[in-house]
Amino acid sequence: MTADPAGFLPVIRPMRPADLESVYAVESSAYDYPWTLNIFRDCLRMGYECWVQLATDRIVGHFVLAMGPGEAHVLNLAVHPEWHNRGLGRALLQRALERGERLGAESVFLEVRPSNTPAVHLYHSEGFRRVGRRRDYYPTETGREDAMVLRHDLREVAPAGRR
Repeated sequence: MTADPAGFLPVIRPMRPADLESVYAVESSAYDYPWTLNIFRDCLRMGYECWVQLATDRIVGHFVLAMGPGEAHVLNLAVHPEWHNRGLGRALLQRALERGERLGAESVFLEVRPSNTPAVHLYHSEGFRRVGRRRDYYPTETGREDAMVLRHDLREVAPAGRR
């Protein structure tokens, strides 16, 4: 996957079964411990909100959102490293928040590695606040890393530009 330095047409659309190999390629390039292809397949089959980010004609990012009574949970959000720093992660996150709100969520939750500074900064800039910790949640080369649990209250005034 080569990032086109010129302009591109970003599009976010629902994930399709035919997208799964490309989604898995993005996931594998973005994370040391990626979800498996079967996890994405199961998310589609179970009716989770699964969306992809395209840059012109190729998938460069995705998110998976689970809905529950009054809340949503961002289970996965990734952008291919060659496409970082172009606002695509923010666009995906904002779409996830919009989908959660449209489907009746009052709050959106997610977990993030504290060591993932760019993601932590993105989530905080979009109005997420730390509400907890999950001990030993993420695998690492030397053991486990805790997760920060973040919450976004959709009933509060949205950050500029989201609506």
